[in-house]
Amino acid sequence: MKYIVVIDQGTTSSRAILYDLDGKVVAQAQQEFKQIYPQPGWVEHDPIDILSSVRSVISTALTEARVKHSELIGMGITNQRETVVAWDKITGEPVYNAIVWQCRRTRNHCLELKEYEHEILKRTGLKLDSYFSASKIEWILKHVVQAQKLLTEQRLCIGTIDTYLMWQLSGGRIYKTDYTNASRTMLYNIHKLEWDSYLCDMFEVPRQILPQVCPSSDFYGNTDKEILGFEVPICGVAGDQQSALFGQCCFTKGDLKVTYGTGCFLLMNTGDEPLSSKNGLITSLGCQTTTTPSYVLEGSVFVGGAVIQWLRDELKIISSAAESEALARTVSDTNGVYLVPAFVGLGAPYWNFEAEGLITGITRGTNRAHIARAALEAIAFEVNDVITAMQKDLGVDILTIEVDGGAVENNFLMEFQADISNATIARPKNREVTALGAFYLAALALHIFDDLAEIKLKNPIEKSFSPRVTKEERQNKLEGWNKAIKKSLL
Repeated sequence: MKYIVVIDQGTTSSRAILYDLDGKVVAQAQQEFKQIYPQPGWVEHDPIDILSSVRSVISTALTEARVKHSELIGMGITNQRETVVAWDKITGEPVYNAIVWQCRRTRNHCLELKEYEHEILKRTGLKLDSYFSASKIEWILKHVVQAQKLLTEQRLCIGTIDTYLMWQLSGGRIYKTDYTNASRTMLYNIHKLEWDSYLCDMFEVPRQILPQVCPSSDFYGNTDKEILGFEVPICGVAGDQQSALFGQCCFTKGDLKVTYGTGCFLLMNTGDEPLSSKNGLITSLGCQTTTTPSYVLEGSVFVGGAVIQWLRDELKIISSAAESEALARTVSDTNGVYLVPAFVGLGAPYWNFEAEGLITGITRGTNRAHIARAALEAIAFEVNDVITAMQKDLGVDILTIEVDGGAVENNFLMEFQADISNATIARPKNREVTALGAFYLAALALHIFDDLAEIKLKNPIEKSFSPRVTKEERQNKLEGWNKAIKKSLL
């Protein structure tokens, strides 16, 4: 038997998933690691913890499946995006903790660069924000003495998590990233497919310290036998959201996937030309199997499944996330209640960090079931706002939405999403599409599959949800939601 192992390196944990060549999961292992909060708004990870967790889960998965190293033919990597690590080229030692995508330490500096916002958007497809990697890299270069010393000595390596892992697992022989991760740094020109000199100068990041950029499905190099215990080619790499889009087989222009996690991430394949959004979305590079670029539109909802956690942990309305569906179904509607979970402002398409969370429409007859139902509906409304923006940008109606993430187990949420978005919701049999995307990318590089059409047959739809409400009912609900949104923006 032959197998491919995928590293899914996330924000709170690392996983290793072992696949057979048909894409069936043979074994998996997961390990959490410490979250570090040095100051309010700052979020860090220890890079050594990340590397240690990755090596541990690979070993555990292989042991559990009793798979020999000789049976592994490839490795894929999918990772948390925008998070930055800097390390010593000679020793491999990190010079500082990884600065996580959630970290807001450079927010004020980004505000100072407002006059360059249009130029950044034009070159990178991204909005000027501390969310992306550029200002994090700049902060390390300006505030970490060891980084400055190593830069002078031409010993500094810096990159996103995929780059750090490949460098470490290969014994320093691989210093690369893929197009999807590069496109999230705010330093990469998505039109010319190169590190942008203008932006590198703006953020004072020397181009020569940045890694080589490759297609997502490509031979990156081999792991080092002395470090990992075996030698295997790394041949599929992608940032987590683009990997999920690929795992959902969204290979055609107009294909859309929604990942329902703590937040909600929506990505749409827009083909081989970038689409400049006029409706509050950002543009990135998608997974590429050749050097021909593939582009995506992306919109992020800051609070998705987190609102259900809030019902459970703060309001004590439910005792488990699963209970939210049963409770919501005990009432026929929200009785006019709308909940806007703008706990940290509103993301796409509003991009308003001053927006405030609220519950509106409360009467004497409002009960906990109405609030639970309003919370679930809020997730669908937020997602629909981004879908509407995508439809406006693309100029066509979206008829099918591929979904993944923990919250897709909630049938009520999926039914309401279909109703409010007037689209069919397609829930795949294999829910772990992020890792699956990296598997597909690696398998393509290894010529396990002939083409994308063959891959589409590998992950069938488990259940579809079709819209059931009238146009008038949908419009009434949307009008109520839009009024609630306007109140949160006051």
